Amino acid sequence: MAANEKNNGSVTGHQKALVQVKNLVKHFPVRSGLMRRVSGWVKAVDDVSFHIYEGETLGLVGESGCGKTTVGRTILRLVPATSGHVMFDDQDIFNMGANDLKNLRRYMQIIFQAPYSSRAPRMPVGESIAEGLRIHTDKSAQERYDVVIEMLARVGMRADHARRYPHEFSGGQRQRIGIARALALRPKFIVCDEPVSALDVSIQAQVLNILRELQQEFGLTYLFIAHNLSVVEHFSDRVGVMYLGKMAELADRNELYRNPLHPYTQSLMSAIPVPDPTLKRQRIILEGDVPSPLNPPSGCRFHTRCPLAFEKCAEEEPAFKDYGNEHFAACWLLESGEEGASQILR
Repeated sequence: MAANEKNNGSVTGHQKALVQVKNLVKHFPVRSGLMRRVSGWVKAVDDVSFHIYEGETLGLVGESGCGKTTVGRTILRLVPATSGHVMFDDQDIFNMGANDLKNLRRYMQIIFQAPYSSRAPRMPVGESIAEGLRIHTDKSAQERYDVVIEMLARVGMRADHARRYPHEFSGGQRQRIGIARALALRPKFIVCDEPVSALDVSIQAQVLNILRELQQEFGLTYLFIAHNLSVVEHFSDRVGVMYLGKMAELADRNELYRNPLHPYTQSLMSAIPVPDPTLKRQRIILEGDVPSPLNPPSGCRFHTRCPLAFEKCAEEEPAFKDYGNEHFAACWLLESGEEGASQILR
């Protein structure tokens, strides 16, 4: 890691940030009444900043509804951002026109969570994989077919599978097809949106191994969105933790799992099963439910469930700061002169 990397996304070390997310905001309108007027806003993503180095995997974890998927789709401009900036290879994606964005699409792809619903049911998988090639390249039909066969082979499938339809495959095979489709244009960056959550454990391992091998072969950069903390630990280089539209913590994988600073991260880590029946992990049970993003709490959004919250937590939002070795967190306990949250909870 570049030791002098700062939270503003600038890179002054030898590593290059392929993706830089700066103050990303995405609010969805809530409409009600006969005239369907806007009565409120769902604050799905609220001022999130991070960067992804070229060739690395950044894991993004958090509870359902915390904004992980919205971050991934907003980065790719699949949904429009409310405000903020996303730089991809030093180009501002949000300020691009339609033609420039179309040209950039081939370098940014996504693997969706649902391997069946993300496929056109009446389109053979070979045509589905070749669709991007037809739109973004001038390859002939035979050249596109050759690429399809090559991509299927790389994900462990046969050439005759190109003529079949999505309903003829298992969940693991459909996800392999999704990987082949994302890889066909030889992108630089892939958003992996819960790519293994719908699969059996044995199939998860196969898909993760395929993703890792392809990353090493093609120099891919991943944003890996997931719920399973064990999978994220195995697969990611750095890990970001989101809570209710905000980034709570971000650090190197080993640093985060060894020394989580934020109370929310510590509660997540305490839920990871220990593969030893003779050992028991001390669980940190959070009280209450996750607040609604339609009306998030003031101050630190985690303070309503945090066992260590004090008065300032409800009044003022903590800054997302580097506490050493590129270990970012947003917590008033760390900011104060008191004993750190990681030591208090232990």
